[in-house]
Amino acid sequence: MAERTLRLEEKVAYLERHVTAQDKVMLELSDTLARVRAELKMMRERAGDGGAGGGSGRDEGGEMRDERPPHY
Repeated sequence: MAERTLRLEEKVAYLERHVTAQDKVMLELSDTLARVRAELKMMRERAGDGGAGGGSGRDEGGEMRDERPPHY
């Protein structure tokens, strides 16, 4: 009976460490997702405002304009 109890305690300890590690990873992923969402929001706002380049590349209807790239 004592051996069985010891094995169960070992398994519980392993699972507790595993859950703690998963919690840490989930927190890191949550932080990363928040940063990516903030960057995406900023990029969308820049694209809507015309960005630093002076134009969004879209006409009034939201369609892409046929323009030559700046390197031509």
